[in-house]
Amino acid sequence: MAKSHPIVPDTSILIEGALSKAIEDGALKKPTLLIHEASVAELEHQANEGREVGYLGLDELGRLQALALKKRCTVTFIGERPGDYDIAQARAGAIDALIRDAAAENGAVLHTADVVQATVARAKGLPVELHEFAEEGEMGIESFFDKHTMSVHLKEGCPVHAKKGRPGQWDFVTVRKEPLQREEVERFARAIVEAAQQRRDGFVEIERPGSTVVQVGRYRIVITRPPFSDGYEITAVRPVKRLTLDEYKLSPKLRERLNEKAEGILIAGAPGHGKSTFAQGLAEHYAAQKKIIKTVEAPRDLILSEEITQYAMSHGSPEEIHDILLLSRPDYTIFDEMRNTDDFKLYADMRLSGVGMIGVIHATETIDAIQRFLGRIELGVIPHVLDTVIFIKNGAPANIYSVRMTVKVPSGMTEADLARPVVEVLDFENNKLEFEIYTYGEQTVVMPVRETAGQPGIVKLAAAGVREYFEQFSKDITVEMLGAQRAAVTVPANMMSEIIGRGGERIKQIEQELGIGIDLREGPAARRDAWYDEARRKKGRKGRRR
Repeated sequence: MAKSHPIVPDTSILIEGALSKAIEDGALKKPTLLIHEASVAELEHQANEGREVGYLGLDELGRLQALALKKRCTVTFIGERPGDYDIAQARAGAIDALIRDAAAENGAVLHTADVVQATVARAKGLPVELHEFAEEGEMGIESFFDKHTMSVHLKEGCPVHAKKGRPGQWDFVTVRKEPLQREEVERFARAIVEAAQQRRDGFVEIERPGSTVVQVGRYRIVITRPPFSDGYEITAVRPVKRLTLDEYKLSPKLRERLNEKAEGILIAGAPGHGKSTFAQGLAEHYAAQKKIIKTVEAPRDLILSEEITQYAMSHGSPEEIHDILLLSRPDYTIFDEMRNTDDFKLYADMRLSGVGMIGVIHATETIDAIQRFLGRIELGVIPHVLDTVIFIKNGAPANIYSVRMTVKVPSGMTEADLARPVVEVLDFENNKLEFEIYTYGEQTVVMPVRETAGQPGIVKLAAAGVREYFEQFSKDITVEMLGAQRAAVTVPANMMSEIIGRGGERIKQIEQELGIGIDLREGPAARRDAWYDEARRKKGRKGRRR
């Protein structure tokens, strides 16, 4: 390749910053650079959208201009600025085609970091140099981490803070007292994105105008910028330690369940308490048993062995993930960070298809993890989807529930004809019933089985319903439950006849609507509520008009 030939760089090589580095290192001596306006337009468009790659490319143009002033290269801008259509079609190759044509017209060598661009250029007979980069690990933020650091928090105008310790037991400390300037945070952000593009273990998982989510090695990094946030901010999280399942010291009963029976597992807990760490240990445990393991993550941040394939929800639709999992037939799928309705439906659908599922979910109590499924799937399906719920607190399993379906009269009810399907939630270790989930009228009830203040929970629920109903007549009422199916209601004396109705028809209707018997008792006379009187007057006027 003749050194006298001019160079036409495409957008990808400008983003990588390779030309300025080659000139500074002496690998390129006084090159003539022909930069197409299409590259500038694409970088400007990316920067206006808040994408870090746009800023990286524009920074490279600035460095090249500085080198030109020092007579170490020549920079000339060629071509015409593309229209909005060409910029919109950049992903389809419109900008790349303009740059290739410019290289051909000027007898230049095309420099690119894009394998597809290089392949097309060679196919068209163009001289091309493909830059392939060795992995570079430096992002800058690593200097804020030590072996005890869980996460580092950088924000413009603030000192650098870090969480140090282990899940559930950590301290929030200052690792640099001098406040960060915006330019510093921007430099860190661009170095992070550059590392994600160069490293084999790096991914730009999510890129939006106000935020970028990156996974680089063991680091999960979230970058936010104005106007989405009030200032540039970077949060980098790293698992402190990888634990095997043996290190959790599980009970023999739970270990047997995980080895032989559990196929619909939920791992729940508050943020930062070690849910994902436990999921990693469980995944490696199953992989060691020669099980085929896949993960679904958004973003990918589990640190797993090479045998386990990790899928990114942010780069595929639920339908695509569904099809891939069914076709690849894993024994277990780890679904990390289930958040929205599509996630829950995908989990349920895959479990009903026979795939073992392990879901990771945020929850403050163990029962909350099960409640997250209510309204998203049918109540009767829950025991077929979930069988084991493990709640993680302070880095270890705190309690475990099992789930099963039965048909019975819910606890606290006495009438045999009130039997219905009930989802029972039991303490796994002692098989003690903790919660019942069932429908009561139009409500789905999650009821603790233990009695509170000497009164079963179902009775309290019934009392609240009776009070709410009778308060439409007057606020001056009292309700005393005589059992799960009967209540004594004291109402003002001057409202008794109206509530009873002609021949007792009204009170019978009320009993049917509430589903319980009512003993109506007379209390002191009271003035009707003003809103009730007005409603009665309006009803009377309508009757007279008819």
